[in-house]
Amino acid sequence: MRDVTILDIFEHHIAQKYLKRSGMAHAIAVAYHAFHLAREHKVDVDIAAKAGFLHDIGHFTWYRNGKWDYELYRKNDIHPIKGAERAHKLLIRLGENPVQAKATSLAILFHTDSFLPSNDIIRTPLQQVVKWADEKDEEEGGNHHYRKIEHERAKQSIIRLDKMIDEEIMSGKSGGGAQLPS
Repeated sequence: MRDVTILDIFEHHIAQKYLKRSGMAHAIAVAYHAFHLAREHKVDVDIAAKAGFLHDIGHFTWYRNGKWDYELYRKNDIHPIKGAERAHKLLIRLGENPVQAKATSLAILFHTDSFLPSNDIIRTPLQQVVKWADEKDEEEGGNHHYRKIEHERAKQSIIRLDKMIDEEIMSGKSGGGAQLPS
């Protein structure tokens, strides 16, 4: 039994505020990609899907003269840093196991190289899965952040993903998860 489901996260007002800003359709797509990649690479599907869902929760809206400025974003953005902190706080508030909340937040922190001064980071398998999941859904110029999804369709997609995660965990095939303190 998981402490926090993706539906729990989706229904929280903080997630609604920031994921709508960065693109709810993109968040859901990345969560699904993360689930499938995690299963394929024998990584914890629950943590991977949560990190995929929350990976852009730290986005700031970079506007110039009332219009989104993609170049301003590319030069100055640190959304993985803010997102890792915001996701950790949200997960803890919702009752997530602290070890799993930390693993999720670190996967969010390292889901992109866009904020790093160099491209030489060595990721854990979980962090790599979340990076690949995000890359699978990227569109040129950041257009993946602008795809729309109706609230009820988003909710049903998340309920379906939660069911897939539960089934994978119950089958014993999941990558095992973060090491929990004894």
